[in-house]
Amino acid sequence: MDAVLSGFSIALQPWNLLFCLIGCLVGTLVGVLPGVGPVAAISILLPVTFKVSPVSGIIMLAGIYYGAMYGGSITSILVNLPGEAASVVTCMDGYQMARKGRAGPALGISAIGSFIGGTISVLGLMLVAAPLAQVALAFGPPEYFALMTVGMVVVTFLAGKSMIKSLLMAAVGVFLGCVGMDVISAKPRFTLGLGMLEDGLGLVPVIMGLYGIAEVLSNLEFSLKVSVFSTAIQKIWPTRDDFRRSIGPILRGTGLGFLVGTLPGGGAVLSSFLSYGMEKKLAKEPERFGQGAIEGVAGPETANNAATGGAFIPLFILGLPFNVVSAVLLGAMIIYGVRPGPMLLSTDPGLFWGVVSSMYIGNVMLLVLNLPLVGLWVKLLKIPYQFFFPLICLFCMIGVFSINQNIQEIYVMLLFGVVGYLLRKFEYDTAPLVLAMVLGPLYENALRQSLIMSDGSYAIFVSRPLSAACLVFAALLLIVPYLPRISFWRKKALEFAEEDS
Repeated sequence: MDAVLSGFSIALQPWNLLFCLIGCLVGTLVGVLPGVGPVAAISILLPVTFKVSPVSGIIMLAGIYYGAMYGGSITSILVNLPGEAASVVTCMDGYQMARKGRAGPALGISAIGSFIGGTISVLGLMLVAAPLAQVALAFGPPEYFALMTVGMVVVTFLAGKSMIKSLLMAAVGVFLGCVGMDVISAKPRFTLGLGMLEDGLGLVPVIMGLYGIAEVLSNLEFSLKVSVFSTAIQKIWPTRDDFRRSIGPILRGTGLGFLVGTLPGGGAVLSSFLSYGMEKKLAKEPERFGQGAIEGVAGPETANNAATGGAFIPLFILGLPFNVVSAVLLGAMIIYGVRPGPMLLSTDPGLFWGVVSSMYIGNVMLLVLNLPLVGLWVKLLKIPYQFFFPLICLFCMIGVFSINQNIQEIYVMLLFGVVGYLLRKFEYDTAPLVLAMVLGPLYENALRQSLIMSDGSYAIFVSRPLSAACLVFAALLLIVPYLPRISFWRKKALEFAEEDS
């Protein structure tokens, strides 16, 4: 309890409250605007946080992450266009509710479910953190190597249509993460003789290029016209019958989202789809789904917010990101000089409890601010989307240059912007690349330390139960997509998600 009170005393400091508010508002904004997801927003704003304390920086970046989940539901309900991938499924029933004049209750139950899911998942994070950290202390380099292998394989499994392309992207990411000085031999490698690469390829320029510049280039090909459904948004507070129908989906979505968020490759997108499928399966009248069933809004919106809290467990306690947003947050923490992992609770308890406590405050801010600001978000949607492109490019260039005042890093960002654009054109998912690039140095260290422990024997990875179990699981995931029935359903699921997005 003392740790929790200490965390709130840190989170309630005026400076941290300000950064929490900025993070929540920016997160909602990027959730509302189609195309700009939390990964791009966190990447663009990451350099802004370098001049403040790590606690304030992580509070703001975390606020962008869970704030985007709130904002994504607004465009799904009012425009039938998900602002964020995790809100794709909300379009199905949220937009139908808006067409029937029930946009208010849809937005209301979305905000309430998001608040409940987000708040309870933070409580779960607090309860699980200390016991899990004790367990994680027993992990050695082989276990970490195996867990990172599972994380990368699961992300490639879920990422795109082609497992081969995703694995190729992961391999490229590991390679990019290994560019720079060898930590053991102290010799440069893969630097092409360029001095700027001796410290490694900068994570920020690469991510800004892949997600910021590439996003702009991709959207230049399309004429995106957002048509906001004209309906009076009134009676936002749901009726008693709405609450009766929604309480079950909200509670189930909270548990499901939190659990899925903790798993490798799990996250807000997967949890929202699973929640929708579960509610439709459990419904007495499944034919109502797709026609404006409030359960189809309550469950997924709760689940995707609960998943954000769950995703912080492996990040903070194991030091392992299990999705691309967590990977970017891990990269930010490493830049700050913070090393997440089982020792974080003892070496930097103020940071952990301060950030976790701020999530409670952030969820309250989002609930209080978002509903009154719905009108403002709707007006923003009416601004031609093309007007935001120059601003995104400008923020990217200022952000990259502000890190080391090195213009060569802007060139790196532009290069990866073009690369990211081409990867999208040829349907190569960049999520495995970013995750593997962040994990690359950790992956290599775990491999080397394991081999040093075993005098060069690879048997150490299969002689330890947890390591062996993880590697077997990863191997199964590599084989499963090629089983005919599994391949069919995986392809169908990806096509379904793509059509709705």
